Amino acid sequence: MAMMTVERLHGLFDENPEKNALAWPGKCHDCGCEVNVTALPMEDGIHINGGSIYEPTKDHFFLKCDTCFEKDSLLRNYQDCEVYSRVVGYLRPVGQWNDAKAQEFQDRGLFDKSL
Repeated sequence: MAMMTVERLHGLFDENPEKNALAWPGKCHDCGCEVNVTALPMEDGIHINGGSIYEPTKDHFFLKCDTCFEKDSLLRNYQDCEVYSRVVGYLRPVGQWNDAKAQEFQDRGLFDKSL
């Protein structure tokens, strides 16, 4: 689990050119206090205020307040779930598939035998 990268922040600003700041309100993963993490583009780079952002997937974020981040910068009590599925006759972790097979996995639907 890594903190959000600078490249990802630049990508978010590119996706939202009308915004001059990005914000992630929520609760600290460790202590539960209210956190409002902001990212501001400046001439000398992107400035992060209010805490830190962890992004396990592009749709989900975890936040840490500055106090908890100073105590421990790693995100604890979080475990990635490894999903296995059949590809080319073998059960393999989906996270290890190439891009084409991963897209094929996302495009799969459920089959209901009762219909």
